[in-house]
Amino acid sequence: MILHEFSLSGNCYKVRLTAAHVGVPLERREYDIMKGETRTPEFLASVNGNGRIPVLQDGERFLAESNAACFYVAEGSPLIPADRFERADMLHWMFWEQYNHEPNIATLRFWLDWVGIDRLTDLQRSQMPVKRKLGNEALQLMDSHLKVREWFVGDALSLADICLFAYTHVADEADFDLALYPNVIEWMERIMTQPGHVPLDA
Repeated sequence: MILHEFSLSGNCYKVRLTAAHVGVPLERREYDIMKGETRTPEFLASVNGNGRIPVLQDGERFLAESNAACFYVAEGSPLIPADRFERADMLHWMFWEQYNHEPNIATLRFWLDWVGIDRLTDLQRSQMPVKRKLGNEALQLMDSHLKVREWFVGDALSLADICLFAYTHVADEADFDLALYPNVIEWMERIMTQPGHVPLDA
């Protein structure tokens, strides 16, 4: 399988992390999103017409959207619970990550780290307080959920944990104070000591 990616992206990282945990080798192809390399006519025609990464390629088939790619890589592994309810609950957290977590934490990280505060548009600047509020609410919900459990679903690491870990562990790069969420910190430490774990910059 081939992963079309921007390696510093949390969305791309979660696919690599999933593959590392299940022992699936990936060929990696890097694109510089800051240079518009995912918006070229060639990329749009041959990889993803939506102009976004990651995209997982398996033979002649291309699968966009990070959490869908994670699910594809992890199919048949312990990262996907066997229990019907737990499997659906895993998907619930994966959907929540893309709707409530990533659009706020990841967006602020991108704006502050790659775009730069001085280059933001007036619209982006106006959205920052709301995104920070919503990002902190997401982290607080995670912290509350983890108060009485070690993992997001069931009694073991699942795709829910991997997909939420990707941007949570770099939330400080968007000036979120993770010290406010001690249960989240302990959960991240558990993930980082799991067999097969690889860091973002690996």
